[in-house]
Amino acid sequence: MGEISVGRQHLDRLLADSAGTYRAPYQRAFAELAETHRGQLTAETLPLLRRAADQALLEFTRADLREQAEAISIGEPYVLRVTVT
Repeated sequence: MGEISVGRQHLDRLLADSAGTYRAPYQRAFAELAETHRGQLTAETLPLLRRAADQALLEFTRADLREQAEAISIGEPYVLRVTVT
């Protein structure tokens, strides 16, 4: 399970169904990668997750992104604990 702190005013960067208007929410990018990259090598998915996180201006650690890429690779759910600041 990963963890991230996100300011209340930036939840739209993370959640695709938030009321915000941010154009590249990370949740949407993760879901798309989970559909298209299941069974792919973690090393192939990792840079795509990093790019999505950077576009959403989220500061995931490399370890968090690796865990996410591994979950996508094997088709398992990934739990992310979000702390709203």
